[in-house]
Amino acid sequence: MIYHGQEVFDSTRISEYAAWKAFEKYSSAQILIYLGKGAEMLAGVLLTLGLLTRFAAIVLIGTMLFIIFFIGQGRIWFEEQHPFLFVLLGAVFLFYGGGKWSLDHFFFTRDRYSVLT
Repeated sequence: MIYHGQEVFDSTRISEYAAWKAFEKYSSAQILIYLGKGAEMLAGVLLTLGLLTRFAAIVLIGTMLFIIFFIGQGRIWFEEQHPFLFVLLGAVFLFYGGGKWSLDHFFFTRDRYSVLT
């Protein structure tokens, strides 16, 4: 997700996305694209660190579902299969959390040093 989210810093790429036919129906396509790319970046960083994992999973799932059904055509077995796989990956993190080696475990559990034992 960080790889896809880093495009938020490339205004040329954002302008290319805004020219897509899928964005014609939105009055402020560039703002929408910046929000989407920012959400991808945020979710990617948080999931990588294992910090606020479930929140990051919700951001990831929401962003990818928007891409599937509002930017794409909802064909999860064909054109939108990659965003759908990110939805499934987000569901795994949503239900299981960050795990024992995440920053969530370190900051939000009483037994912070259980990883070391």
